[in-house]
Amino acid sequence: MKSVLLIGLGRFGRHIAEKLYELRHQVMAVDQKEGRVDAVLPLVTNAQIGDSTNEDFLTSLGIRNFDLCIVAIGDDFQSSLETTSLLKELGAKLVVSRAAGDVHAKFLLRNGADEIVYPERQLANWTAIRYTSDHIFDYIQLDDDHAIFEIQVPEEWGGRTVGELDIRKKYNLNIMALKQEGRMNLSITPDTRIGAEQTMLVLGTTKEVQKVFHI
Repeated sequence: MKSVLLIGLGRFGRHIAEKLYELRHQVMAVDQKEGRVDAVLPLVTNAQIGDSTNEDFLTSLGIRNFDLCIVAIGDDFQSSLETTSLLKELGAKLVVSRAAGDVHAKFLLRNGADEIVYPERQLANWTAIRYTSDHIFDYIQLDDDHAIFEIQVPEEWGGRTVGELDIRKKYNLNIMALKQEGRMNLSITPDTRIGAEQTMLVLGTTKEVQKVFHI
């Protein structure tokens, strides 16, 4: 269990609060709008109405006591930047800030952010790839080049073993798991037989996955 300071309780911040609640972390939530703070009270350990660009206010929260500080402000570039900078100045251990674009991200990184998240861009990428390919069921971008795809098993692969297909050697791809009716099989060996009715989680470069599966 970690102690988390969550600043910014718009849609993105609220979704983070909900997930942190599910994971049973201790969360201090902050926003300037009383309605937003009231809405997350059932999900967090504590909440404060306040201006995160105010140094005295942030100091009163005891920034050094938090394992993680998340700046989820998405509609005010200046506030996001100032909050990120102040958190680092006050001794925050780890600051993760939301960025709307590359320019925003560069400024955040220069002013104290340890990590950057791009919720709109990440969701846009997922949506574009997921819904323009008939046989892709999920997609997780790992970095600029690598991703995990959940893909329908090609008909010609059905009934063959992982060893027989040998896609690691042929295509530099790894079958991480097989999935059927919501159940995941993570114990993949060369002798694992693949069913045509299954989907598989494949790890590799995006270009190679697109080439092999004609995406």
